[in-house]
Amino acid sequence: MTLSQSHPYLSPEEYLENEKSSPIKHEYIQGRIYAMAGASDAHVTITANLVTLLRNHIRGTGCRVYVADMKARIESLNLFYYPDIMVTCDQRDTNFEYFKRYPSLIIEVLSPSTEALDRGDKFSDYQELETLQEYVLISQNRQRIDCFRRNSESRWELYSYRVNQELQFTSLNFSCSLTDIYEDVSFPETFNPTSA
Repeated sequence: MTLSQSHPYLSPEEYLENEKSSPIKHEYIQGRIYAMAGASDAHVTITANLVTLLRNHIRGTGCRVYVADMKARIESLNLFYYPDIMVTCDQRDTNFEYFKRYPSLIIEVLSPSTEALDRGDKFSDYQELETLQEYVLISQNRQRIDCFRRNSESRWELYSYRVNQELQFTSLNFSCSLTDIYEDVSFPETFNPTSA
C-alpha cells in the first residue's frame, strides 16, 4: 500500500463516494487513503480457485462470498480494507452496498509487500469485527495456509496447513485439499513446495 498524497484527510463518506469512481482501489485508515498494488498470477489463481470452491459450498445457505472489490468496514477503528476474499452470513450486511460489517471469514493471499501488514496491524484490526470467526493467510510461494480461529473464549488459535493436507474452515463447515487451492499455481524455480 502507498499513501495517496492527493487527499490529506477524508471522511468515511467522502472516501466511499470517491472510491465509486476511482480507477485505483484504496484502503482507508483513519482518514487517510492508501493505493493498492496489482496482484501476481499466483495471487489471482489462488484467489479464483478458492472463491470457486467457497461459492459452490455456500450456494443456497444465505451466505455470500466477496472477492477483492468489496470493502470490510471496521467502524470502531474508522477503517476500510479490501480483503482478497470475505464471506458474510449475517443478514445485516444486505443493508450495505459498498462494504460489509459482519463477515465470518476473511482471507488474505500474502505477497512480499503486504505480508507484514497482513500478519500484524491488519490482523489486529480485523479482530475488532465481532462476527469474525476465522482469519486466513495464504502463501503464494509454497503450499502453506495459516488459519487463525477464534475459540469459545474469544482467543485466536493458529491452525497451520501444509502440502496436500485438508484445509478446514469451521465457520462455514468447509474443507478441501490444499492441492485444489494451489491448482495451476507455478511456484518459484528455487522452491520445491513438497519440501515445505
